[in-house]
Amino acid sequence: MFRVLSLMLCLASPLMADVEFSGTVRVIDGDTLDVGNTRVRVHGIDAPEVGQPCTSDVLGTYDCGAFVRDEVARRYNGQRADCVEIERDRYGRSVAKCFVGGQDIGEDIVLDGFARAYRQYSMDYDLEEKAAQVSEAGLWSSAMQNPADYRAAQRTSSPDVAAPDANCIIKGNISGSGYIYHMPHDRDYGRTRINTRNGERWFCNEAEARAAGWRAARN
Repeated sequence: MFRVLSLMLCLASPLMADVEFSGTVRVIDGDTLDVGNTRVRVHGIDAPEVGQPCTSDVLGTYDCGAFVRDEVARRYNGQRADCVEIERDRYGRSVAKCFVGGQDIGEDIVLDGFARAYRQYSMDYDLEEKAAQVSEAGLWSSAMQNPADYRAAQRTSSPDVAAPDANCIIKGNISGSGYIYHMPHDRDYGRTRINTRNGERWFCNEAEARAAGWRAARN
């Protein structure tokens, strides 16, 4: 609990009050959670995407994004988390530090080798990543592409996959379930292909997608 109170004091600003919230955790993927009714992008970490391949001597080639999602879900699904919002990202998610039993979720995930420190946005978990790498914890015993590089490659891998605008990367897919849009943090985002010849399209924000008649993916 001391860690939570210390973080809140460090983030305090005379210009902006911290947004604090709590709730039951539902894991979406390795770095995305629902905490109560709030969609959270865990601050300072970057986990592999579902569908992203890793290779190890023991497991061969496997879906390391799904592996991490399942491990994080095993640990935190149904737990109560206390969170402090740092900012909102361009998808409207709360970028936050969250704690279960006073322990920083992001720190634990990186230290156990299931995500990398997202140094582009924070150096908070730099030492934890280095410790995990040295001990070959979690995914550090496998060969894994940096998740950010994997996402960039997926966006440019074929004409049907690449978004025409780097700021408009929400996928509007048409399937037997109807008109569904997929956010980058959604489970099936990486495997969803957009074919504009079939009426599928890209959106820049959720409001645009909903106004066009698409609904959000449920995962």
